[in-house]
Amino acid sequence: MSSHISNKSLGENCVICEQYKFIGIHLYTSFICRDCEKDLIHTDTNDPKYKFYLKQLKKVNTPEIFS
Repeated sequence: MSSHISNKSLGENCVICEQYKFIGIHLYTSFICRDCEKDLIHTDTNDPKYKFYLKQLKKVNTPEIFS
């Protein structure tokens, strides 16, 4: 069994920390784990970590709507 398939059973890949986690939220088609969500909410905009979060959130793709 490939590692990709076995990791899928361990949760979803967080777009921010890039680890597989079970609990979190979905933003469009991306997953953000609870730990990253809490840290992001409580991080001051002057903190260097905040820039990292913004960089990682740019990976979130808005799904196209086909009509």
